[in-house]
Amino acid sequence: FAVNGLLRVAMGFDIGLSTKCVVIPKEMGMCHKIGYSEMRLPNLMGHTSMAEVILKSTTWQHLAHTDCHPHVRTFLCSLFAPICLDTFIHPCRSMCVAVRDSCTPVLACHGHLWPDSLDCDRFPADEDMCLASLTKEYKYSHKVLPKPACQTCPAVEEFFTQKRVLEVFCDSNFAVKVKLSKKRTVFGDQEYNIECQVEFITQGSLLPYETQNMIQQWLLINENCTQRMTPTHRPMVYLLVGNIEEGIILVKQVYRWQRRDSQLTLATQKWRYHKCL
Repeated sequence: FAVNGLLRVAMGFDIGLSTKCVVIPKEMGMCHKIGYSEMRLPNLMGHTSMAEVILKSTTWQHLAHTDCHPHVRTFLCSLFAPICLDTFIHPCRSMCVAVRDSCTPVLACHGHLWPDSLDCDRFPADEDMCLASLTKEYKYSHKVLPKPACQTCPAVEEFFTQKRVLEVFCDSNFAVKVKLSKKRTVFGDQEYNIECQVEFITQGSLLPYETQNMIQQWLLINENCTQRMTPTHRPMVYLLVGNIEEGIILVKQVYRWQRRDSQLTLATQKWRYHKCL
């Protein structure tokens, strides 16, 4: 992002000589490709060593990847990997509030609360020098897309008929083929590789890549469902079918796509010519 475009012009806080510039480590993937490559250490979270920064930031990497707010990475990286300038640039209070309000439901889905260490009252008001949210401008310049919701995981169906699948398609907004696999990170956590292929969209104005991005977000937010769908480390293929209701994406059916099972293949082929009752 263009850092200058986010700054409020005012007096900054002088960091003095107590900090140093270091390259943002490869383990902090959420803070790569954000417009700068070096960070200040200690950072704004009070972490004094790179080992501590990496350890403490890993718990936030997952949230950053969910894109729960347009500025979630900007906000987190301004704290964990602040840009290497003559002054510390804090995020504005308004940015904190916007990110908190959008991302708290995602944290709650994983059983976490918004932490006291990120209490928005600790950040400066917008009239001070700080990173300001561009949420208003973002809404005007970007299409507002439906949001994935934290939900109860649908049961994975492995036995079904093409007739039943076509009936479900008729009652749905989208159907997306997903290939899932997982690997273990250097920290021992699970990390998922998600490949979405939009086979068809039954109705609505969403473009295939928009649907693809939203399903990827759904799988990251509902990690307990993704975990259930990847019992082993070998890739698994599923068809996720669901609805968009009041701007919220809800997955209501999950079909296991097995090579030997022709019912899904037949259903997807017939769908193009199928007429719903």
